[in-house]
Amino acid sequence: MRYVYIIGAIVVGLVVLIAIIGALLPRDHVATVTATIPASADDVWTAITNVEAFPSWRTDVQRVQVAPPQTSPKSWREYSRHGAVTMAVDISEPPRRLVVRIADKDLPFGGAWEYELGRDGADVGKTRLTITERGYVSNPIFRFVSRFVMGHYGSLEAYTKSLGRKFGADVTPTRV
Repeated sequence: MRYVYIIGAIVVGLVVLIAIIGALLPRDHVATVTATIPASADDVWTAITNVEAFPSWRTDVQRVQVAPPQTSPKSWREYSRHGAVTMAVDISEPPRRLVVRIADKDLPFGGAWEYELGRDGADVGKTRLTITERGYVSNPIFRFVSRFVMGHYGSLEAYTKSLGRKFGADVTPTRV
């Protein structure tokens, strides 16, 4: 019985330590990646704005439910193994700049993603995509996990790799 108390005390101590470290971390973060996508800016723009097709190439999205067309700004709900998140477009400047944010107010995290598309050198068949995440994590335990377990760059790198595979290439995102 004594070992159960010791193990319980260790577990509680670890949770408290994680919460303290998480509380000391900044709530907000910024992460940026860039990658060359082997497709024109118009084709990349179509891919990143055609939300209905996300489940066909984004490995983290199981399904998408699009809000009615009269909804302004354009919004949709993404479903993944982690749950559902409502997204909304804040800025759309085809085919160069897109800003999308989490529209749900009751989540312990949130933020916005800015997608900037430009030519990669003289080749019009390649697009330089830069994605900047400006996020926050309110819960100190989630903040610890976000920083030290998942990493702020993880979802950005997975997204750009999935987008590259959509166009038939293995891309290597670079942290900026």
